[in-house]
Amino acid sequence: MVTEFQKKVYKIVFQIPKGSTLSYKEVARRAGRPKAWRAVGNILASHKIKGLPCHRVIRSDGSIGGFKGSYQRAKEKKALLKKEGVF
Repeated sequence: MVTEFQKKVYKIVFQIPKGSTLSYKEVARRAGRPKAWRAVGNILASHKIKGLPCHRVIRSDGSIGGFKGSYQRAKEKKALLKKEGVF
């Protein structure tokens, strides 16, 4: 079951343009729960939505953070962002 908060997070993330990023904290704020940045991370770590550009969500300090829970995947996230001109 997908919650209303999850739906809001997915909608926000789908709207992040190529070459741009938002922080987990900013996604949480835009979804109406400004202190729920960890929840945003958990939602993105466990989604099954094809094409969701969750690689565009990074930490507030500008570091990339995790990507579906593994170091190798985090390297993939950085490569995707680099390809889009973020780094």
